[in-house]
Amino acid sequence: MNVKGEAKEYRLDTLKWLLVVTLIGVGVAGNSYFSAEPVLYRVLALVAITFVACFIAYNTAKGASLWGLVQGAMIELRKVVWPTRQETNQTTLIVVAVVIVMSIILWLLDTLFGWIASLIIG
Repeated sequence: MNVKGEAKEYRLDTLKWLLVVTLIGVGVAGNSYFSAEPVLYRVLALVAITFVACFIAYNTAKGASLWGLVQGAMIELRKVVWPTRQETNQTTLIVVAVVIVMSIILWLLDTLFGWIASLIIG
């Protein structure tokens, strides 16, 4: 028995991606062609086509690696220490205060330079 895990073999990836692109094209064209139908039916059809296209894309090498990336991102997201409500409020107030102070400074500089320019121009 092999010590390493057996790598999954992906065949016909190009054909699968071509089918995914075709399904997306059919969805877009069908939505336009059946524009007289109720929106609910068109949305349900697009959801079904999207589900089938995602399933086919998942069964490719790139799709499996993307799914692995998403799972890794979810694991990392659970490790994040989110700020408390109080920390968020304090940070927001600091940002607002800095924006107000900087806008006053820039307004004063603009007024000063405008006054100097009017003295030079006459």
